[in-house]
Amino acid sequence: MSLPDPMKSEAARLRGRLAVCGMVAALALVSACTVRPLYSSQPLSAGSQLSPSAELASIAIKPVSTRYAQQVRNNLIFAFGQGSGEPASPAYTLDLGVTELVESAAIVQVQTEEDEPTAGTVTLTANYVLRDTAGTVVAVGKRSIPSSFDRPLQEYAAYRAQIDAENRAARELADLLRLAIAQDLVKHGKKA
Repeated sequence: MSLPDPMKSEAARLRGRLAVCGMVAALALVSACTVRPLYSSQPLSAGSQLSPSAELASIAIKPVSTRYAQQVRNNLIFAFGQGSGEPASPAYTLDLGVTELVESAAIVQVQTEEDEPTAGTVTLTANYVLRDTAGTVVAVGKRSIPSSFDRPLQEYAAYRAQIDAENRAARELADLLRLAIAQDLVKHGKKA
């Protein structure tokens, strides 16, 4: 038998203490989380008797004027109502403004002396204002989503690729807006 090494045992005790302190700190951080599922049966806002899906389904979206904004609006209506369409008696109204920015992402030298773009990016940005039936502003926000596309030499193919990128960006932006608005309803409920 040999005697224990005092240096090794002190280092082991120190590591043990650090591990316990780290676990206590991690437990304190996790206990402060207020994450709850969006699909739970608990209402999003305080005082509401509606489930989150019913509360989101009670949002009416005002008409928009551009094709890509209409794509975002249609995807939002489908996401809010889970396929059932617009609400008959809305509890909230959503003013939606969508802008588009189309940029050339890459320029490649081709056989001629001109530089022609071969890739592009469509960025859709949505500004929204959510109001309740009394006209009180519940939430204001802004979200944006980029979508890249290949720009071939044929004019129609390049146009169609840009339209497809707009549609992809509109779907993703609608998903992002749905989550942001659900979070805004939760925050609004905590203030009430």
